[in-house]
Amino acid sequence: MKWMKFRIKTITQAEDIIISALYDIGLEGAQIEDKVPLTAWEKEQMFVDILPEGPEDDGIAWLNFFVEEAEDQTLPDSARQPAGEASEPGSDSRVLLFNGERVRANEILETVKAELKALQGFMEIGEGCVSIEETEDVDWINNWKQYFHQFTIDDVLVIPSWEEAEPADQDKLVLHIDPGTAFGTGMHDTTQLCIRALRRYVTPETVLLDVGTGSGILAILALMFGAKRAVGTDLDPCAIEAVRQNKEANGISQEAFELLIGNIITEEEIQKQAGFECYDIVAANILAEVLTGLTPVIVHQLKKGGIYITSGIIDDKEQVVVEAVKAAGLEVLEVNRQGEWVSVVARKNG
Repeated sequence: MKWMKFRIKTITQAEDIIISALYDIGLEGAQIEDKVPLTAWEKEQMFVDILPEGPEDDGIAWLNFFVEEAEDQTLPDSARQPAGEASEPGSDSRVLLFNGERVRANEILETVKAELKALQGFMEIGEGCVSIEETEDVDWINNWKQYFHQFTIDDVLVIPSWEEAEPADQDKLVLHIDPGTAFGTGMHDTTQLCIRALRRYVTPETVLLDVGTGSGILAILALMFGAKRAVGTDLDPCAIEAVRQNKEANGISQEAFELLIGNIITEEEIQKQAGFECYDIVAANILAEVLTGLTPVIVHQLKKGGIYITSGIIDDKEQVVVEAVKAAGLEVLEVNRQGEWVSVVARKNG
């Protein structure tokens, strides 16, 4: 078995969002190379007493994704390159197994480049260059699973599909979810900040709007906390299958959690489908740059007295989001921090 490695040069602050974006197109199991110092918690998880001093963090990161080469290097007639058309110089025409289909490596490469270019339109990702090379026979897609195990967020136990709950954890609220990215599992600080805010504000009468729902983790947990109903929105159609699987794994009905695909900031039809002034809570775990554009729009979805929970805010962007929230006429109730990340909770008054 052979693999093709797609290697991306970026910056450490862009790691999570690039991994999330490429996961949505089918690239999973990212390998991260950077010089970010280990946190105290990370050091505690390692079975060594003394860790060597690493090089100084230069802000550069390399992200590696691995795709299996197909044994059969032919393509269906419909996917073959037209006669007389040469491959782009330097491109790789090997056939890979990607999203259940046989696809040429250079086609995946062009898709990755397009995703990176789109990200560069609204955030800094460094060089954002990508290369491909053949690598050794290793199950890169599944190897990362050995590092992901069940964990708790207060009284919530998060379990991947390949593990079972321990008898000692039977008193906990159990969330079944398979990790694809940090944002989808509950491990990331931003998600945990949102989860704790939802725990404080969800009531049996809560109707929730989860903007940028992704795996659906926030909406699913809100329902498990007792919310009446949830609606999620996401830009990417890949969220449909992720949400479906996670709803099924946690016993969430179709009626309880509806998903809308589209941009609620710019698409009036999505705004109408979501509804106006009908949500007790709006949650948005998105980048600060997106929150500033979302906030003046989303206030129209909130009921009077409704709660607006935001996260995904790196600490140096805190004031930008706070000012956007106030400018939209909302009252800031809480500013919570975890690691380098911030959550702002506000209320829509009369």
